[in-house]
Amino acid sequence: MPLTTHPTAGPVTETYWLSQAWLGTHAEPDVLLEVAGGRIAGVRTGVTTPPPGATALRGLTLPGLANTHSHAFHRALRSTVQVGSGTFWTWRETMYRIASRLTPDTYYDLARAVYAEMALAGITAVGEFHYLHHAPGGTPYDNPNAMGEALIAAARAAGIRITLLDTAYLSAGFGPRPSAPLEPDPHQRRFSDGTAEAWAERASLLKGDDHTLIGAAVHSVRAVPADQLATVAAWAEERQAPLHVHLSEQTAENEACLAVHGRTPARLLADHGVLGPRTTGVHNTHLTPEDIALVGSHGTGTCMCPTTERDLADGIGPAAALQDAGSPLSLGSDSHAVIDLFEEARAMELNERLRTRARGHWTAAALLRAATADGHAALGRPDAGVLEPGAPADLVTVAMDSVRTAGPVPRLAAEAAVFAASAADVRHTVVAGRHLVRDGRHTLVPDVPRALAEAVAALHR
Repeated sequence: MPLTTHPTAGPVTETYWLSQAWLGTHAEPDVLLEVAGGRIAGVRTGVTTPPPGATALRGLTLPGLANTHSHAFHRALRSTVQVGSGTFWTWRETMYRIASRLTPDTYYDLARAVYAEMALAGITAVGEFHYLHHAPGGTPYDNPNAMGEALIAAARAAGIRITLLDTAYLSAGFGPRPSAPLEPDPHQRRFSDGTAEAWAERASLLKGDDHTLIGAAVHSVRAVPADQLATVAAWAEERQAPLHVHLSEQTAENEACLAVHGRTPARLLADHGVLGPRTTGVHNTHLTPEDIALVGSHGTGTCMCPTTERDLADGIGPAAALQDAGSPLSLGSDSHAVIDLFEEARAMELNERLRTRARGHWTAAALLRAATADGHAALGRPDAGVLEPGAPADLVTVAMDSVRTAGPVPRLAAEAAVFAASAADVRHTVVAGRHLVRDGRHTLVPDVPRALAEAVAALHR
């Protein structure tokens, strides 16, 4: 019998039979999804065998995962930055060197491979925090959005959706007074448009569609002078676009902001109209209790990136307190130390266990919501991340018979996925009804490891 249908979806074009489907609160066996126009047209339960013509997805099928925070070119740093010791600030120097070598063509090649790796991990939408705008030295390309358009094309070629968060990055840091920020250093010149007005003019040329949304980002309070924050916020407000910002990732940033502005980064953002329900703070690691209340009272989201935060020795952010204060949580793989949203989800819980020495801060259902519905909402797609009629037909199927997931009773499938599965357990990924990853193989990028190896090697030669 039909559970729910979408009467305006049009004729059914694809049908998927799911041996188990996550319906937000529980894993339901024997579910048939009907797809029309790239969206879920009907959800039927109690269909014990795949009907003729249906594609069977065996395992636990979830809504497609949302990777809310990505820097695609950081994938080229994997392993390289694990040599020796240091801090976020020494890691940043290595990152700058890789950034200086990218062109629109090499960025396309790398991003296509990275986004294909994401598809293999069950990610159907990515938020690309994009600040590599110009040629080395800061000279604009003939097409001022050549780098951003390379990312959009790469996501399309890899089959996943993208929210391009075009990022304002205008200064190297705080100067001796608010009106005198530091000029970008040589590595940062290709990031900068000079002023927020020039950034807005360039970003306005970008075009979105069903596959691509255009959003905005403030790189950080150290990289956008306080008197230009409102320009970026107004650009996003006019377009009802998502707005993201790195917030309090480092204690040094907090200390410098206090010294120059007499207030924390969160308060500075609030005072200039950046916080709000379409805004997501990334990391939110070193917040005061007053900052947490401020972020929550504005309904500003929090994107936690636990694998990057631990890789860079940043610290453990107050995710539970932020959620309690009213901040929706999402997840990102950020620097791509690994690309695995299951690892990000459980790491948020396990980090909190280490910090508090108590267990059970989030249920598996709550962690899945952060990885799906709330992540998609942070990327400007509030109708995504659920298996319901009218939602985008974006799905991921996790094997329940691997060495990591085998054993639990069916009603604990979500717990097995969140606390034991890895990206390697993804068997199928469907985007807009299209079977993108089939039995663990990408249908558009046949050899993802080779594509990654070649793209990364080109930057290290």
